[in-house]
Amino acid sequence: MVDKVLTANRLGDGISVWLDASGNWVESLQDAFVARHAEAVAALEGTGKRSFDENKVVDVNVIDVEEVDGVLRPLRMRERIRAEGPSIAYAPGYRGLSGPKVAA
Repeated sequence: MVDKVLTANRLGDGISVWLDASGNWVESLQDAFVARHAEAVAALEGTGKRSFDENKVVDVNVIDVEEVDGVLRPLRMRERIRAEGPSIAYAPGYRGLSGPKVAA
């Protein structure tokens, strides 16, 4: 089975978030809980549904990831963009979720 994580968008500001092992929504994919068996995936789905019902997040999805040299990486390009920011130079100083923003 492919490793999986739970992702969503925070309702308050639309930021991409991932569920960590403590059940908190975090802004870094690297802090996400990785499900490696069907029972863990089912638990992720249940937590995602509850968070959606509580109006904490929207667009809740279990996504496939791989670990390369200790770094989690989504398999689909859409999810890579959500995790790492735009795939093109967006604006001077903009570094997506990977780092602080620098004045342009």
